[in-house]
Amino acid sequence: MTQQAQEKMERSEKRLKQRLRVCVATCNRADYSKLAPIMFGIKSQPEIFDLEVVVLGSHLIDDYGNTFRMIEQDEFDIRSKLHTIVRGEDEAAMVESVGLALVKLPDVLQRLAPDILLVHGDRFDALALATAAALMNIRILHLEGGEVSGTIDDSIRHSISKLAHYHAVCTRSAERHLISMCEDHSHILLAGCPSYDKLLSAHQRDDYTDIIKTWIGDDVKEQNYIVALQHPVTTDIQNSIKIYELMLDALISFNKRTLILFPNIDAGSKEMVRVMRRKGIEQHPNFCAVKHVPFDQFIQLVAHAGCMIGNSSCGVREAGAFGTPVINLGTRQTGRETGENVLHVRDADTHNKIYHALELQFGKRYPCSKIYGDGNAVQRILKFMQFINLSEPLQKKFCFPAVKECISQDIDHILETQSALAVDLGGTNLRVAIVCMKGKVVNKYTQLNPKTFEERIELILTMCKQAMADAIHLNCRILGVGVSTGGRVNPQDGIVLHSTKLINEWSSVDIRTPISSALHLPVWVDNDGNCAALAERKFGHGKGVENFVTIITGTGIGGGIIQHNELIHGSTFCAAELGHIVVSLEGPECMCGSHGCIEAYSSEDLLLVEGMTVNNKEQVNAIHLINAARLGNSKAESILHTAGTALGLGIVNILHMINPSLVILSGVLSEHYENPVRQVISQRALLSAQGTKVMVSELEDPALLGAASMVLDYTTRRTY
Repeated sequence: MTQQAQEKMERSEKRLKQRLRVCVATCNRADYSKLAPIMFGIKSQPEIFDLEVVVLGSHLIDDYGNTFRMIEQDEFDIRSKLHTIVRGEDEAAMVESVGLALVKLPDVLQRLAPDILLVHGDRFDALALATAAALMNIRILHLEGGEVSGTIDDSIRHSISKLAHYHAVCTRSAERHLISMCEDHSHILLAGCPSYDKLLSAHQRDDYTDIIKTWIGDDVKEQNYIVALQHPVTTDIQNSIKIYELMLDALISFNKRTLILFPNIDAGSKEMVRVMRRKGIEQHPNFCAVKHVPFDQFIQLVAHAGCMIGNSSCGVREAGAFGTPVINLGTRQTGRETGENVLHVRDADTHNKIYHALELQFGKRYPCSKIYGDGNAVQRILKFMQFINLSEPLQKKFCFPAVKECISQDIDHILETQSALAVDLGGTNLRVAIVCMKGKVVNKYTQLNPKTFEERIELILTMCKQAMADAIHLNCRILGVGVSTGGRVNPQDGIVLHSTKLINEWSSVDIRTPISSALHLPVWVDNDGNCAALAERKFGHGKGVENFVTIITGTGIGGGIIQHNELIHGSTFCAAELGHIVVSLEGPECMCGSHGCIEAYSSEDLLLVEGMTVNNKEQVNAIHLINAARLGNSKAESILHTAGTALGLGIVNILHMINPSLVILSGVLSEHYENPVRQVISQRALLSAQGTKVMVSELEDPALLGAASMVLDYTTRRTY
């Protein structure tokens, strides 16, 4: 046994003879939810610990529910209650509250003389506690330091960390942040969040329906209500009030039963309550406005909600343990680690964006996340406290280590390993590819496309499973599956509504469900033209362009429209059927049944001519036409010129309708259409549209890249 281990064991034996005096100071309902599991753990070991409880802050204010009573209901003996809040709910009141706490705390801490003071989080009350204890030479154990979020909370949290002697953090990133802040690594415990000890067993309760009825109503079912909790952002009060008002407008319009909690006591909360009352929320039949819900009941309400909305840390932390969908509003939680259940709405000018986010999130379910804990935090923290050396000098030592860079945080590594499975269903071939964040096709698989639905789905699954197996050896983490297919597609439900004639038995087909169920991955589906536009937006000429149109040129015409950086689908998902823009009332018949469509010109029957040879059984296609034109065949040249002119006229119509700044031509005929299209634009377009750029795509596999981009954008961006 080493000398260090021997000394540690001797300290532990000595500790068993002398109890460790631990003071837990709690300031509000939120930090009590994190401290309570530790307090119960300390109380359960009276032979080791002596627990002293101090209550201050908003716990003692009636407007915030007098939440000190729940501490008494948990049968904790409160040794001291300090009224430290100066009312006013503005910046000056916060400063005065810190000052008042600093005036009252020394007497209490001197009387209790704790060995260790437990301080949680990033509240201004907690800063007063840490300041007083540090100046009085009391060891401080700080919970949940090292994390990153928005507002003044960041500065307060890091200030407390610098005052604290020991740290119990929730995540590996928080641990690295503290090390980077020169904290002693040996004084940092990666424990996880104490509240997760209770959260991860929350689904085992059988009375959750009674809790829902108690707080929201007898007629409310699980996953059919919303929990709303929004706090002011002290560094941007006016904007946070604006977001709060827009949230209320969106919730009123969304017309679902909502449990809404009053905001905390930070500067700006008074104005938020005025907004709530001006809109009649407390009397609205769809809302239940409350000041406080006991934590064990609150987590049940969050666990079984259809959605949680607001900017509470509970949304980005605790809600992930249940897979509850969350809409995080504003900047208060910027920088927090989140699971895939969180959709961010950073800013909004109308309630429409928040309403649309509710449409996207409400009623969904996500995989449960354990980012913030595994259910064993309390036992780790209690053991950590037992081995704190009280004979060690109180003066903190700051370390300046050469922090090793973690490869998982290297952008090149992320771009290489985070990948998508892309599926392209063509009329002839079925292709599957592994595509990484850089847009590189890591591996590609091609098979003939079967004729029947059953065979096609079976082949897709077989090829995807092979790709997933290969991805492991290629060091690629598959985030999801994107499917590009011909025809009209409902991307919201993953259904092909009407397919092209090239793909048989491919109408009113649910693609998402069988693939997602078999592969246990999220699946996105869209039309091949839309996928080409998405590919350009992420990897091609459209990168960084707010408004552009992609045109796929071949034996047919398709495309996609990007407007304000978003793909346009239309009310019935046929917004970008660009091939069916009519450019001549007397034109040839199109496959759609109309006459004079752009596609009718681009897919005219071609003639076998001198210099162009094909097998008698092989269908003449665009490649044959190009070869004939290059050999000087007048008929082929005429067809290409007519098709280019028709395409140019259609694009002029597009320019006049949606006024994009860029047109991207893609496909085998794109290079041959570029000059005719530019010529028609210069002759026929309005003067203000004649300067629109026309470019030829440089992407080799736009359908596969577009299918992959649906996965990569959604799973890595998480910003609405």
